[in-house]
Amino acid sequence: MGSNSAALRVDWPASGMRGGGWAATMHTAAPAGRCPARGQMVTGTPPEDAASVDAELLSRVARGDRDALADLYDRHRSALSVFLLRMTGDRSAAEEALQDTLLAVWRGAGGFQGRSSVRTWLYGIARRQAYTRLRRRSPQLVALDADAALADPAPTPEHVAVARADLARLMGLIQMLAPVHREALLLFFVDDLSYAEMAQVLQVPVGTVKSRLSNARRALAGLLGDTQGAGS
Repeated sequence: MGSNSAALRVDWPASGMRGGGWAATMHTAAPAGRCPARGQMVTGTPPEDAASVDAELLSRVARGDRDALADLYDRHRSALSVFLLRMTGDRSAAEEALQDTLLAVWRGAGGFQGRSSVRTWLYGIARRQAYTRLRRRSPQLVALDADAALADPAPTPEHVAVARADLARLMGLIQMLAPVHREALLLFFVDDLSYAEMAQVLQVPVGTVKSRLSNARRALAGLLGDTQGAGS
């Protein structure tokens, strides 16, 4: 990109979240005060042709089309903003990560090979930017134990505890989790990525994705139990 890199700027959403606040990301069908089901934290399902539109825009970006970059950014800005803010827990770091994500897209568009959707590719870039900021604050990021173990698909007490939790409280507790737990919950429940898409973003097998989600739910349920015990 060279000397023109400074010309690319991002506009951070006024609230840093979709629709003016976190609560606005829920469908109204979600029970009041409860954590919505997966897919109910997003503002709607992208149109069926979203993937092809993204692919065309990225192809134009690869040819040096800045308007296409702006259009692609507008399509994914809100979701990436929320993801980065929740991952880093710091508005300034999230803004910086979003800016660098945009620059990485501009520089790397020509290398996109279509093995994943453009949306998944964008999340992968944003995730790497988030981890760069997290490592600056804590070089020793804790890894999950037994990542290779497959998760039990049957409902567990951890599933029930998380499903019954208050949304605002749940989001606060997610911020307390290790980054590897945090990203699994955000990508699955908030960004509504499939197991296969998560595997592409995280660069791990699908079985590992399932295991991380199971461990993340268990860790979150443990925090829920701790806060409930402290409040009783």
